Amino acid sequence: MTALSEKLKTGQFAMTAEIVPPIAATKTMLLAEAEYLRGKVDAINVTDGAGASTTMSSFAAAALLAANGHEPVLQITCRDRNRIAITADLLGAAAQGCYNLLMLMGDDPAKGDQPDAKAVFDLDSRELIKLATSLREEGLLPSGKTVVDPPPFFVGAADMPIDPPADWKPEGLNAKIDCGAQFAQTQFCFEPEVAKRYIARLNEEGVTDKIGVLLGIGPIVSAKSAIWMNNNLYGVTIPDAIIKRLEQAANAKAEGRKICAELIQQYREIPGLAGVHIMAPAQKPDAIAEAIELSLAM
Repeated sequence: MTALSEKLKTGQFAMTAEIVPPIAATKTMLLAEAEYLRGKVDAINVTDGAGASTTMSSFAAAALLAANGHEPVLQITCRDRNRIAITADLLGAAAQGCYNLLMLMGDDPAKGDQPDAKAVFDLDSRELIKLATSLREEGLLPSGKTVVDPPPFFVGAADMPIDPPADWKPEGLNAKIDCGAQFAQTQFCFEPEVAKRYIARLNEEGVTDKIGVLLGIGPIVSAKSAIWMNNNLYGVTIPDAIIKRLEQAANAKAEGRKICAELIQQYREIPGLAGVHIMAPAQKPDAIAEAIELSLAM
């Protein structure tokens, strides 16, 4: 059992954070960034070609974190590998102590730094969840061959928090649960009232009895960044009140970290919410660490 799975199983408020692996052929930068988060979060996500841009492999980055005393969440996209490569990489990841997985479709290569790259998408995210679950539960490859010492994966899925209409059902998340998902991390949600209604509906539908849901938040660097997120990140809404606070702040970065800390505290009070997943695009992980420290001091 991973530390993250244990925390969610016991109903403790969990915190995960995200690191984008560096464009580097050494481990120095990755480990330096992870050090900011040591002892502050329960696990560290490493992205897999976020934005369809090239960085150090998420599999290699997760293995380096595990070897240096961190608990990684290995993000895996369907974009770049067929089922043969993904299965091989999953076995290799488990052999190096990487057991937490977040299964994603992956961004379109046309939007990345090598737009002529060919997408694979041999599997979709639900099939990828099924694959990892089968490796764990049945000890079988897709071919039917037996796996020696099946991997104890803790399998995660992504979700989009919304302000649920009266007739809304969490069909997408339920489908991923049916495929074997054991926890979920969501896109950013900066609206506490929306978060309350979203989690309340998941409670009503029995979702939070089946999996731990971690809502996405993060320290925003400036009002300009908040406006960009509103315009470019699907499903993300930064309230006008937050943008105004950032515009009026003497130090927008510090204000963004304070806002994130306030959200952590508010989200701790939402019944059924398992925790938060903290992302800091275009910032170093020290921004996440500071936001967590501020929240603990409130």
